[in-house]
Amino acid sequence: MKGGKKTKEFLGRRTENVNLNTYYTIFLEIGLIVTLLIFIIIMRIDLRPTVQEEIVLDVQEEVIMEEIVQTRQEIKVPPPPRPPVPVAVPDHEIIEEVDIMIDAELDFNAPLNLPPPPSPKPEDEKADDDEQIFVIVEQMPELIGGLESIQSKIRYPEIAKRADISGRVIVQFVVNEKGEVVNPQVIRGIGGGCDEEALRVVKEAKFRPGNQRGRPVKVQYTVPVIFVLRD
Repeated sequence: MKGGKKTKEFLGRRTENVNLNTYYTIFLEIGLIVTLLIFIIIMRIDLRPTVQEEIVLDVQEEVIMEEIVQTRQEIKVPPPPRPPVPVAVPDHEIIEEVDIMIDAELDFNAPLNLPPPPSPKPEDEKADDDEQIFVIVEQMPELIGGLESIQSKIRYPEIAKRADISGRVIVQFVVNEKGEVVNPQVIRGIGGGCDEEALRVVKEAKFRPGNQRGRPVKVQYTVPVIFVLRD
């Protein structure tokens, strides 16, 4: 008898456990369905307020750029000064009338009083005329033999040859009354010893002197001396 009771109790407990497992699955599915329904209902509910609020934006200050017109200040010319107002000055002096007697007679037979002739120039002034140097005269100085007489005497400097220097040297001097070269100077040179060679050949040149009013005078003269390298 006791063995039969224990068997019934064991079978009853097992039956309860089986029923609980079956209901657990059902309860889980029902819970999921309910949760989904609640979530769907919440999503469908319109939570927005019925009265729409108007959004008012603050009006910003408008900055208007004015165009600046560049002005130029005009310098006004001052008005001319007013002319002086003449003021009447009382003149109490009385100008006496003077009778001018014009009575002249010309005597063509009378001797003429002429001024004395100019005195002759002293020796110092004559010396100054002789020292005068002309630039242009009636008959200019003439180089005896022409420029070839100068060019033929040139000895090309070695420094100029090595440096490949060539060109024209301008020499200025004075031709005196005897046709001699006085005070030669280089007014435009090329260097390399060519300037000194140009002065040397010009000093040896001979001229026919220039004439002004039939007499020889000193004349300023300019001569170009050409240096050309030849192979």
